Amino acid sequence: MDDDLGALPPKEDFSGWYNELLWRAEIMDVRYPVKGLYVWYPFGFALRRNVYGELRALLDVDHAETLFPLLIPETELAKEGEHIKGFEDEVYWVTHGGLSPLEVKLALRPTSECAIYPMYHLWVRSHADLPLRVYQIVNTFRYETKHTRPLIRLREITSFKEAHTVHATWEDAEAQVHAALALYRQFYATLCVPVIVSKRPDWDKFPGADYTIAVDTIMPDGRTLQIGTVHHLGDHFSKTFAITYEDVDGEQQFAQQTCYGISERCIAALISMHGDEKGLVLPPAVAPVQVVIVPITIGKRKEEVLVAARVIEEELAAAGLRVKVDRRDLRPGAKYYYWEMRGVPLRLEVGPRDLDAGQVTAVTRLGDKSTVPRASLRFGVADLLARFTGTLTRRGEEHLLSHARVVDTMEELSVAIEKGVAIVPWCGERTCADFIEETVNASVLGTEVQAGFSCAGGSACISCGKPGTGALVGRSY
Repeated sequence: MDDDLGALPPKEDFSGWYNELLWRAEIMDVRYPVKGLYVWYPFGFALRRNVYGELRALLDVDHAETLFPLLIPETELAKEGEHIKGFEDEVYWVTHGGLSPLEVKLALRPTSECAIYPMYHLWVRSHADLPLRVYQIVNTFRYETKHTRPLIRLREITSFKEAHTVHATWEDAEAQVHAALALYRQFYATLCVPVIVSKRPDWDKFPGADYTIAVDTIMPDGRTLQIGTVHHLGDHFSKTFAITYEDVDGEQQFAQQTCYGISERCIAALISMHGDEKGLVLPPAVAPVQVVIVPITIGKRKEEVLVAARVIEEELAAAGLRVKVDRRDLRPGAKYYYWEMRGVPLRLEVGPRDLDAGQVTAVTRLGDKSTVPRASLRFGVADLLARFTGTLTRRGEEHLLSHARVVDTMEELSVAIEKGVAIVPWCGERTCADFIEETVNASVLGTEVQAGFSCAGGSACISCGKPGTGALVGRSY
């Protein structure tokens, strides 16, 4: 790949910037000959591995990872009419085994409720089996008819984390909903991606759920991207799939359930939130390379500099950092460009002058330059990486605040929606939501918006004037 291509398109041209960044930073190759299916480059897959490693670490505290089959018999999908109706236009069907027609069609999972819950019927027997918390990270398939976009709108979602839990009571399941949301907030804090949490309207909830709570972020162009959902399923699926348990009194009860998911949209949000016209900007927690060492090999001291760089590499690697020495026979500027495109948080430059001064020159991905004493390099690097993480968090929060506005009139809403999202008072009625959506060409995404973005209690609905609560309005991917 030719890395001497200059700056990316301006980020204001978000679509052009995003698409070019994905291949120049070697995240995804879009040239696979099936629309909506993309290939992870090794560097992109390393980023994916680190991101999902953070998610796994949070889940593994009280969830067990598992793996269910990709193929779901039509007979199982047909058991849950409301659920499959929500996906009927998106299902890919396997109709033949070789040349022989199948007696029962098999669906490529659009989501896994109908693959997992027949097994829960067999696994759950007693209250002692509860709570049951499992998750899997798998590919799912949906026949997406809208404009596809890598990591954002796909026909093969390659990295779908879905958790499915079973509980004794509705209240226990609701507590799990809140635990899942806390986990998601912690996950996105690690990625330095700010989020807005809201409850989806009933007509936009997950098919078969009692309610759905969604996690959104605001992309650079002001559109929202849904990057996580949590669903309280009640006993809807347990009645369909006969998931019952024997309670302490020996009575059979239907279980209460939740499910919650995150896809590779989390990586799209990470890339989009922090990247700039030089390329990716990656939080140290997930960067495939956290520190790159560039030897400045001038004159007769080349070998001395290379030896010093190798020693630094070994020292930082022993401290648990992902570090790499760039020994390629390229000019330093070309190396800087290459690693800036790939978002490496910290670059260390080591040359003869640095050796003589007993120091290392450090440059963050955002261009902040300093020197670190060689004797305390390990601690100096750790401090610089921690400060860099804090900077990304602050920048993300500033972006969110500058693109979200609380308004209480249609005129203010029309202005706010052109720059980002708005929080408006809404009575909860669909007729008013339809009026809002038609007026500003945006969607009423959710209610009960988190603290800091709520309207005053009892505010008048922006449409009908009845008492309303805060609702998130935005244009979405």
